[in-house]
Amino acid sequence: MKKTVIVLLHIGYWMMYSFLIFLFMMIVSKGKFATVDPLSMIPITILCYVPAFQGFYIFYGLLFKRYLHPQRIAWLFLTGMAATLASGLITVLLLLPFFGPYSHSLQVFMLMLAAAGLAAIHGILGLVLKGFISWYNDIKIKEELNRRNYETSMALIKAQINPHFLFNTINNIDVLMSKDAEKASVYLNKLSGIMRFMLYETNGELIPLSREMTYIDQYIELQRIRSSNATYVTYEVDGTPGNRMIAPMLFISYIENAFKHAEHKKAENAIQIRLQIEADRMVFVCRNLYSLTTPMKQEHNGLGNELLQKRLQLLYPGRHELNVSREEGVYQVNLILQDA
Repeated sequence: MKKTVIVLLHIGYWMMYSFLIFLFMMIVSKGKFATVDPLSMIPITILCYVPAFQGFYIFYGLLFKRYLHPQRIAWLFLTGMAATLASGLITVLLLLPFFGPYSHSLQVFMLMLAAAGLAAIHGILGLVLKGFISWYNDIKIKEELNRRNYETSMALIKAQINPHFLFNTINNIDVLMSKDAEKASVYLNKLSGIMRFMLYETNGELIPLSREMTYIDQYIELQRIRSSNATYVTYEVDGTPGNRMIAPMLFISYIENAFKHAEHKKAENAIQIRLQIEADRMVFVCRNLYSLTTPMKQEHNGLGNELLQKRLQLLYPGRHELNVSREEGVYQVNLILQDA
């Protein structure tokens, strides 16, 4: 919380307290507060403000930091009691010049207890205000950490794009240029679109779903040129994106992994990708075949998967369902995103 806001909270607190004292004095004087002797207000001012200031700021600035802990509650109670009694004693000492010659010791003692009680009340209110400020600052810190964690996660996920994909794609386009320059130019534009999307369009928390779908389509088209099998990969979309928004690059890590580890490039439907857009949710399914004889390390079971899960928890808390299965040569990812 900004210092100016904290200062304004303190000023507002004491202004409210002063207003309450003014109302009390108006009631006691029956509306004749203006006729009261100013000198007679000095002891009242001392009694109202000295223990209040001492109790408030001792609890606010000293006891809160040192003793407000489950294991130190007893110390907080004892030191708070000692501080309030000391505040009451100081108040009485300041009021001694105003006592009459016939002031009874019991009256002085009761006045000290009253001042100590006033200090205790303001001390408790000081703890409450300090607790509120600390709670608010903790929320801001957590939000900032979440934001930085999200930015770091995005940077790491972006960095995970397979360099082999880039090299292979460029080489494939280079070979294609000698055979079909026009087609090579189309694929080169798709690659340019992918790089532009990753560098410039994924900085925000949300992007249009239609833009994400275009990115996926471009990526799949570039992967197709690596295989002569037209049915090697199928990509289906059921529904229209409309104005729906989505966190960028949620699906691509699984799609990249499917292309990297899919076997049987001559088999039909070796990779199946499906995006179902419903009224209140999206269902993403990515399925690929893999060789049972070759050990398969699914990269998004490591750092990528952890980052993706953190992003899902941050961006879709309580509104996502992720299931990953691997059995009998089929690796499948099911991700459901619920609308807010």
